[in-house]
Amino acid sequence: MSVDDLDRRFARALHGRTRAVATNEPLTAPIVATSVYQLPGDPSGPYQYGRWSNPTWSALEAALSELEEAQAIVLPSGMAAVAAVYYALLQRGARVLLPANGYYATRALAERFLAPFGVQVATMPTTALAQADLTAFDLVWIETPSNPGLALVDIAAVAERAHRHRARVVVDNTTMTPLGQQPLALGADVVVYSDTKTINGHADVLLGHVATRDPAVAERIRQWRMLAGAIPGPFEAWLVLRGLETLEVRFERMCANAALLAERLATHPRVQSVLYPGLAAHPQYELACRQMRRFGSLIGLTFADAATADAFIAGCHFVRTSTSFGSVHTAAERRARWGDTVAPGFVRLSVGCEPPEALWQDLQDSLARL
Repeated sequence: MSVDDLDRRFARALHGRTRAVATNEPLTAPIVATSVYQLPGDPSGPYQYGRWSNPTWSALEAALSELEEAQAIVLPSGMAAVAAVYYALLQRGARVLLPANGYYATRALAERFLAPFGVQVATMPTTALAQADLTAFDLVWIETPSNPGLALVDIAAVAERAHRHRARVVVDNTTMTPLGQQPLALGADVVVYSDTKTINGHADVLLGHVATRDPAVAERIRQWRMLAGAIPGPFEAWLVLRGLETLEVRFERMCANAALLAERLATHPRVQSVLYPGLAAHPQYELACRQMRRFGSLIGLTFADAATADAFIAGCHFVRTSTSFGSVHTAAERRARWGDTVAPGFVRLSVGCEPPEALWQDLQDSLARL
């Protein structure tokens, strides 16, 4: 039986330090809490000052780079990763196209802080990218599946058209992780992640990373991190490194749970509609099968109104009522309360690692009380 290339890369990511560690050194990467290093004479070497580099960051970046087959740069949050791409790659007069139905903070940062400096910001729905004229843009930002509406777009097709006009393509791959979708292999120039979500998986740390196969882009992002001081703490980097070790088993369970629940919820009379890329009823199911290795752990549920949606969430015992997603614990929230362009009764359900039948019974019991 042949070994899947991504599985092999993930195994290498888990054991990269094992291969390099010397006798009597710790197999687990240490938390290096320092701002200064011993530095006599002329400065040289990889570690000179705490804002520039840190061995714990290096350990995490090495694992992520193996998994991405690209250079990975860690940052203190997902939005810090977004900001690093913006400020490293965009200048006055640059034109950027953002998803109108993607994560709101990505748009807000561009509209409130880049536009006043002369960056031209345009938006359009994710699915509209399939037919969009990209000739006017220097950077095209993709979020697929979109958060929270789970709309898809063909990464390879958009990248091919954008590159024809010398535009860079950035993909926010937070919802899928490198194990669920490989945007760089599909032609994207840069990927960004909120590692706060599924990559860490335990809802106990903020972190993000950027990955690219373009050395010049990677160097610009490292320079921006160093000069802007947008650096992660060593403990936070270590937590994500530890979380990464169980990513494959967590993500597999989360996706399997989500697929099971989506199929059952789709037939429940109290749920008006269900969005999940792995359902044949999803309008872009064929694209999901072609582009995604897994279908993810997010489900979109629409109830009759906001009150019904809130009652459903409140009635679940095994569902956290919190924002964010990607934890081992199932969470749900009514996204319209944040101003997302979704129906008032739309719920984003982030499925965790709970035993599937116990989780389904809990959801079913809450639905029965509506």
